[in-house]
Amino acid sequence: MALSDRAGGPTPLVLSQLRALVRGFAAAVEGGAHRPVHDPAARWYTRLHHDPYVDVWLITWPRDTSTELHDHAGSLGALTVVRGSLTEHRWAYDGRGGGAIATRELPAGRGAAFPLGHVHDVVNTSHEPAVSVHAYSPPLTAMSYYAVDDAGSLRRTRTVLTDEPEPQSLQEALR
Repeated sequence: MALSDRAGGPTPLVLSQLRALVRGFAAAVEGGAHRPVHDPAARWYTRLHHDPYVDVWLITWPRDTSTELHDHAGSLGALTVVRGSLTEHRWAYDGRGGGAIATRELPAGRGAAFPLGHVHDVVNTSHEPAVSVHAYSPPLTAMSYYAVDDAGSLRRTRTVLTDEPEPQSLQEALR
């Protein structure tokens, strides 16, 4: 897929295009075109591509790191795991106004796509570092964070304006 192929509308690329895009960039990472940096204490990231329609990011994940439950505001998204494995905990709506957390494993070579309204927490639960490629269309402008309350409902806890996939954490903001 050429980056000039646009879907139009508020999300210029559609999920199938984002999936293809992250697979292509993941193959380039595997081929050595981009070098991930492994920080044992925190996720590391770098932008691989940016234009008005899409951002593509390379992210490394030390063991036991998590994004917290979040969405991507008005952006669609997709990811492909290049090395290691990630676990996605996502809010699965039940169609009756409620939902629950569903989990899926994403080993190397697998990926996921995120429609509007998708709320998830991506975690490296393995003993090895992981590497993934993420794309967002349009590029990120905000992320909202969520918690599941005692009644089992999803509640927004905060929204962060950001153009990066790893915005400053709440703990860092309070320091």
